[in-house]
Amino acid sequence: MGKGDDAGDAGAAGDATPTEKAPVAAASTPATTPASGGPPARGAMPEPPAPEPPKPDPPYVAAEKARRKAPIWAMAVLSLLPVWGFMYVRALTESPAEATGPIGVGEEVFSNCASCHGADGGGGVGYPFSGAEVLDTFPYIEDQIRYVTFGTEGYNAAGIEIYGNPQREGGVHTTGSRGVMPAFGSQISASDIVAVVCYERYTLGGADPTSEEFADEYEAWCSEEAPVYIAIENEEYDVSTGEPETFALPGGGEVTIIPVGDAPSEGLPPAVPGDVPGAAIGET
Repeated sequence: MGKGDDAGDAGAAGDATPTEKAPVAAASTPATTPASGGPPARGAMPEPPAPEPPKPDPPYVAAEKARRKAPIWAMAVLSLLPVWGFMYVRALTESPAEATGPIGVGEEVFSNCASCHGADGGGGVGYPFSGAEVLDTFPYIEDQIRYVTFGTEGYNAAGIEIYGNPQREGGVHTTGSRGVMPAFGSQISASDIVAVVCYERYTLGGADPTSEEFADEYEAWCSEEAPVYIAIENEEYDVSTGEPETFALPGGGEVTIIPVGDAPSEGLPPAVPGDVPGAAIGET
Protein backbone atom coordinates (compact mmCIF):
# COMPACT_ATOMS: atom_id res chain seq x y z
CA MET A 1 0.00 0.00 0.00
CA GLY A 2 2.84 2.22 0.95
CA LYS A 3 4.46 1.53 -2.38
CA GLY A 4 1.20 1.92 -3.87
CA ASP A 5 0.94 5.29 -2.32
CA ASP A 6 4.41 6.03 -3.51
CA ALA A 7 3.41 5.05 -6.94
CA GLY A 8 0.33 7.05 -6.60
CA ASP A 9 2.35 9.95 -5.42
CA ALA A 10 4.68 9.49 -8.30
CA GLY A 11 1.81 9.33 -10.66
CA ALA A 12 0.35 12.40 -9.09
CA ALA A 13 3.66 14.10 -9.44
CA GLY A 14 3.81 13.05 -13.03
CA ASP A 15 0.36 14.40 -13.57
CA ALA A 16 1.30 17.70 -11.90
CA THR A 17 4.23 18.51 -14.25
CA PRO A 18 2.13 19.71 -17.24
CA THR A 19 -0.14 21.56 -14.88
CA GLU A 20 2.77 23.70 -13.65
CA LYS A 21 3.90 24.56 -17.25
CA ALA A 22 0.48 25.84 -18.33
CA PRO A 23 0.93 29.33 -16.90
CA VAL A 24 4.23 29.66 -18.85
CA ALA A 25 2.48 28.91 -22.10
CA ALA A 26 -0.19 31.40 -21.19
CA ALA A 27 2.43 34.06 -20.42
CA SER A 28 3.96 33.72 -23.91
CA THR A 29 0.73 34.97 -25.57
CA PRO A 30 1.07 38.70 -26.33
CA ALA A 31 -1.22 41.07 -24.55
CA THR A 32 -3.91 42.71 -26.58
CA THR A 33 -4.32 45.65 -24.19
CA PRO A 34 -1.73 48.40 -24.66
CA ALA A 35 0.59 49.16 -21.84
CA SER A 36 -0.52 51.83 -19.52
CA GLY A 37 0.92 55.32 -20.47
CA GLY A 38 2.05 54.49 -24.14
CA PRO A 39 0.89 56.44 -27.29
CA PRO A 40 -2.21 55.21 -29.02
CA ALA A 41 -1.69 53.10 -32.09
CA ARG A 42 -1.94 55.04 -35.41
CA GLY A 43 -4.58 54.09 -37.86
CA ALA A 44 -3.97 54.00 -41.66
CA MET A 45 -3.86 57.48 -43.42
CA PRO A 46 -6.80 58.12 -45.77
CA GLU A 47 -5.89 58.27 -49.48
CA PRO A 48 -5.94 61.80 -50.99
CA PRO A 49 -8.79 62.57 -53.38
CA ALA A 50 -8.03 62.16 -57.07
CA PRO A 51 -7.22 65.52 -58.84
CA GLU A 52 -9.90 67.02 -61.03
CA PRO A 53 -9.30 66.67 -64.76
CA PRO A 54 -8.00 69.91 -66.43
CA LYS A 55 -10.53 72.17 -68.02
CA PRO A 56 -10.51 72.09 -71.81
CA ASP A 57 -8.82 75.07 -73.56
CA PRO A 58 -11.04 77.66 -75.17
CA PRO A 59 -11.29 77.22 -78.96
CA TYR A 60 -8.97 80.14 -79.74
CA VAL A 61 -6.29 78.79 -77.37
CA ALA A 62 -6.61 75.29 -78.81
CA ALA A 63 -6.33 76.71 -82.33
CA GLU A 64 -3.20 78.64 -81.39
CA LYS A 65 -1.60 75.55 -79.85
CA ALA A 66 -2.46 73.49 -82.90
CA ARG A 67 -1.11 76.12 -85.32
CA ARG A 68 2.20 75.33 -86.92
CA LYS A 69 4.96 77.57 -85.65
CA ALA A 70 7.09 79.53 -88.11
CA PRO A 71 10.65 78.27 -88.33
CA ILE A 72 13.45 80.46 -86.99
CA TRP A 73 14.88 81.16 -90.45
CA ALA A 74 11.51 82.47 -91.58
CA MET A 75 11.50 85.02 -88.74
CA ALA A 76 14.91 86.26 -89.87
CA VAL A 77 13.66 86.66 -93.43
CA LEU A 78 10.54 88.51 -92.28
CA SER A 79 12.61 90.92 -90.20
CA LEU A 80 14.54 91.92 -93.33
CA LEU A 81 11.44 92.59 -95.45
CA PRO A 82 11.15 96.31 -94.52
CA VAL A 83 14.78 96.89 -95.47
CA TRP A 84 14.28 95.07 -98.75
CA GLY A 85 11.13 97.04 -99.46
CA PHE A 86 12.89 100.35 -98.81
CA MET A 87 15.75 99.46 -101.13
CA TYR A 88 13.33 98.25 -103.81
CA VAL A 89 11.30 101.45 -103.76
CA ARG A 90 14.45 103.54 -103.75
CA ALA A 91 15.75 101.65 -106.76
CA LEU A 92 12.52 102.32 -108.65
CA THR A 93 12.35 105.98 -107.65
CA GLU A 94 14.20 108.19 -110.03
CA SER A 95 16.66 110.40 -108.19
CA PRO A 96 16.20 114.09 -108.87
CA ALA A 97 18.77 115.53 -111.21
CA GLU A 98 21.52 117.24 -109.30
CA ALA A 99 22.02 120.82 -110.37
CA THR A 100 25.41 121.61 -111.83
CA GLY A 101 27.11 124.69 -113.19
CA PRO A 102 26.16 128.12 -111.81
CA ILE A 103 22.77 126.93 -110.53
CA GLY A 104 24.41 124.11 -108.54
CA VAL A 105 26.85 126.58 -107.00
CA GLY A 106 24.05 129.03 -106.35
CA GLU A 107 22.04 126.45 -104.40
CA GLU A 108 24.89 126.24 -101.89
CA VAL A 109 25.38 130.00 -101.74
CA PHE A 110 21.65 130.50 -101.11
CA SER A 111 22.13 129.35 -97.52
CA ASN A 112 23.16 132.98 -96.89
CA CYS A 113 19.75 134.16 -98.13
CA ALA A 114 17.33 131.50 -96.83
CA SER A 115 16.91 133.04 -93.37
CA CYS A 116 15.25 136.13 -94.90
CA HIS A 117 13.71 134.81 -98.13
CA GLY A 118 12.72 131.30 -96.97
CA ALA A 119 14.38 127.99 -97.71
CA ASP A 120 12.10 127.48 -100.71
CA GLY A 121 12.04 131.14 -101.73
CA GLY A 122 8.58 131.67 -100.27
CA GLY A 123 9.60 134.85 -98.49
CA GLY A 124 9.84 135.94 -94.88
CA VAL A 125 11.53 139.10 -93.72
CA GLY A 126 12.56 139.59 -97.33
CA TYR A 127 10.46 139.43 -100.48
CA PRO A 128 9.60 136.02 -101.98
CA PHE A 129 11.26 134.68 -105.10
CA SER A 130 8.81 131.88 -105.88
CA GLY A 131 5.82 132.23 -108.17
CA ALA A 132 7.86 134.40 -110.60
CA GLU A 133 7.94 137.22 -108.02
CA VAL A 134 11.65 137.75 -108.54
CA LEU A 135 11.18 137.82 -112.32
CA ASP A 136 8.50 140.51 -112.00
CA THR A 137 10.85 142.62 -109.91
CA PHE A 138 13.93 142.09 -112.09
CA PRO A 139 13.07 141.51 -115.76
CA TYR A 140 16.81 141.78 -116.44
CA ILE A 141 19.28 139.57 -114.59
CA GLU A 142 21.84 142.41 -114.51
CA ASP A 143 19.53 144.56 -112.36
CA GLN A 144 19.19 141.76 -109.82
CA ILE A 145 22.96 141.16 -109.74
CA ARG A 146 23.49 144.89 -109.16
CA TYR A 147 21.02 145.02 -106.25
CA VAL A 148 22.53 141.94 -104.58
CA THR A 149 25.99 143.47 -105.01
CA PHE A 150 25.29 146.89 -103.44
CA GLY A 151 22.29 146.17 -101.16
CA THR A 152 19.95 148.68 -99.58
CA GLU A 153 22.78 150.68 -98.07
CA GLY A 154 24.30 151.36 -101.47
CA TYR A 155 20.94 152.19 -103.05
CA ASN A 156 20.00 154.52 -100.22
CA ALA A 157 23.37 156.26 -100.48
CA ALA A 158 22.80 156.70 -104.21
CA GLY A 159 19.32 158.11 -103.57
CA ILE A 160 17.57 155.36 -105.57
CA GLU A 161 14.09 154.83 -104.16
CA ILE A 162 12.85 152.14 -106.54
CA TYR A 163 15.04 149.20 -107.42
CA GLY A 164 14.25 146.81 -110.23
CA ASN A 165 11.32 147.21 -112.60
CA PRO A 166 9.72 150.68 -112.16
CA GLN A 167 6.61 149.38 -113.92
CA ARG A 168 6.28 146.24 -111.86
CA GLU A 169 2.83 144.72 -112.00
CA GLY A 170 1.42 144.52 -108.50
CA GLY A 171 3.49 147.42 -107.23
CA VAL A 172 7.11 148.48 -107.24
CA HIS A 173 9.63 147.49 -104.61
CA THR A 174 11.16 150.39 -102.76
CA THR A 175 14.57 150.38 -101.17
CA GLY A 176 14.49 149.21 -97.55
CA SER A 177 10.74 148.52 -97.52
CA ARG A 178 11.32 144.96 -96.30
CA GLY A 179 14.31 145.43 -94.06
CA VAL A 180 17.99 145.60 -94.94
CA MET A 181 19.40 143.80 -97.94
CA PRO A 182 23.11 143.19 -97.23
CA ALA A 183 25.67 144.31 -99.80
CA PHE A 184 27.01 140.89 -100.76
CA GLY A 185 29.57 142.40 -103.14
CA SER A 186 31.84 142.84 -100.13
CA GLN A 187 31.12 139.38 -98.69
CA ILE A 188 31.21 136.84 -101.53
CA SER A 189 32.78 136.65 -104.97
CA ALA A 190 31.21 138.10 -108.10
CA SER A 191 30.83 134.61 -109.59
CA ASP A 192 28.97 133.43 -106.47
CA ILE A 193 26.60 136.40 -106.76
CA VAL A 194 25.87 135.45 -110.37
CA ALA A 195 25.38 131.81 -109.31
CA VAL A 196 22.93 132.56 -106.51
CA VAL A 197 20.95 134.92 -108.73
CA CYS A 198 20.70 132.15 -111.33
CA TYR A 199 19.42 129.75 -108.64
CA GLU A 200 16.85 132.30 -107.44
CA ARG A 201 15.56 132.97 -110.94
CA TYR A 202 15.48 129.47 -112.44
CA THR A 203 15.02 127.13 -109.49
CA LEU A 204 13.00 129.25 -107.07
CA GLY A 205 11.47 131.81 -109.43
CA GLY A 206 10.45 129.26 -112.06
CA ALA A 207 11.98 130.87 -115.14
CA ASP A 208 11.86 128.46 -118.08
CA PRO A 209 15.30 128.21 -119.69
CA THR A 210 13.78 126.80 -122.88
CA SER A 211 11.32 129.64 -123.37
CA GLU A 212 11.88 132.48 -125.79
CA GLU A 213 11.65 134.87 -122.87
CA PHE A 214 14.62 133.47 -120.95
CA ALA A 215 16.57 131.24 -123.35
CA ASP A 216 19.33 133.77 -124.14
CA GLU A 217 19.69 134.89 -120.53
CA TYR A 218 20.02 131.31 -119.36
CA GLU A 219 22.51 130.37 -122.05
CA ALA A 220 24.68 133.42 -121.40
CA TRP A 221 24.62 133.52 -117.58
CA CYS A 222 23.30 130.31 -116.00
CA SER A 223 23.89 127.25 -118.20
CA GLU A 224 26.74 124.84 -117.53
CA GLU A 225 28.63 126.45 -120.43
CA ALA A 226 27.49 130.02 -119.71
CA PRO A 227 30.23 132.26 -121.19
CA VAL A 228 29.52 135.22 -118.93
CA TYR A 229 29.68 133.16 -115.74
CA ILE A 230 32.84 131.36 -116.85
CA ALA A 231 34.53 134.66 -117.76
CA ILE A 232 33.65 136.15 -114.35
CA GLU A 233 34.75 133.02 -112.49
CA ASN A 234 38.10 133.00 -114.34
CA GLU A 235 38.46 136.76 -113.71
CA GLU A 236 38.46 137.40 -117.43
CA TYR A 237 35.55 139.81 -117.13
CA ASP A 238 34.83 142.39 -114.44
CA VAL A 239 31.12 142.94 -113.78
CA SER A 240 31.86 146.39 -112.42
CA THR A 241 32.88 147.63 -115.85
CA GLY A 242 30.66 150.32 -117.25
CA GLU A 243 30.87 149.15 -120.83
CA PRO A 244 28.56 146.66 -122.55
CA GLU A 245 30.21 143.40 -123.44
CA THR A 246 29.38 140.98 -126.22
CA PHE A 247 29.65 137.23 -125.68
CA ALA A 248 29.30 134.32 -128.07
CA LEU A 249 26.56 131.90 -127.02
CA PRO A 250 27.32 128.16 -126.89
CA GLY A 251 24.34 127.43 -129.13
CA GLY A 252 25.37 129.99 -131.71
CA GLY A 253 24.89 133.73 -132.01
CA GLU A 254 26.04 136.52 -129.75
CA VAL A 255 24.57 138.52 -126.93
CA THR A 256 25.51 141.90 -125.49
CA ILE A 257 24.93 142.20 -121.76
CA ILE A 258 23.93 145.26 -119.77
CA PRO A 259 26.89 146.45 -117.68
CA VAL A 260 26.37 146.00 -113.94
CA GLY A 261 28.67 148.92 -113.19
CA ASP A 262 30.48 150.00 -110.07
CA ALA A 263 27.53 151.79 -108.43
CA PRO A 264 23.78 151.30 -108.01
CA SER A 265 21.50 152.48 -110.79
CA GLU A 266 17.80 152.44 -111.52
CA GLY A 267 16.36 149.25 -112.92
CA LEU A 268 14.93 148.90 -116.41
CA PRO A 269 11.47 147.78 -117.47
CA PRO A 270 11.03 145.53 -120.49
CA ALA A 271 11.53 147.78 -123.51
CA VAL A 272 8.29 146.58 -125.04
CA PRO A 273 5.58 144.47 -123.35
CA GLY A 274 6.38 140.88 -124.20
CA ASP A 275 9.95 141.73 -125.20
CA VAL A 276 12.70 139.33 -124.18
CA PRO A 277 13.74 140.63 -120.73
CA GLY A 278 16.82 138.48 -120.43
CA ALA A 279 20.45 139.34 -120.84
CA ALA A 280 20.36 141.19 -124.11
CA ILE A 281 20.02 144.84 -124.93
CA GLY A 282 20.98 144.05 -128.47
CA GLU A 283 21.93 140.94 -130.41
CA THR A 284 24.08 140.55 -133.46
